[in-house]
Amino acid sequence: MTMDKIIKRQKIRYRIRKKVVGTSAKPRLSVFRSNAEIYAQLIDDSTGTTIAAASSREKDIAAQTAPKVEKSKMVGAAIARKATALGVTACTFDRGGNLYHGRVRAVADGAREGGLQF
Repeated sequence: MTMDKIIKRQKIRYRIRKKVVGTSAKPRLSVFRSNAEIYAQLIDDSTGTTIAAASSREKDIAAQTAPKVEKSKMVGAAIARKATALGVTACTFDRGGNLYHGRVRAVADGAREGGLQF
């Protein structure tokens, strides 16, 4: 990525973060997408702690031979399972400056199917 793209995405991230805030009752579901992997975290911004995390590097997901979009859906389902085990049913979605399509949307769809509401 060129520096202009990086700076532009960073400005979008800051603009989103001004509006999207996670609490302990309704944490923020933050998605980070690299070229190869995808990561999702449930974050309580009031204390600054990560409640639960899931990524495409976890053993059960990495062992699958599936396209990246399918693995992203698995990550969404995994974060939803971990959230319901902790008693979290609702969250706010933070797309992290990425467009809401492809792998980012697949994480959201997987989390919704797993039982998270946002």
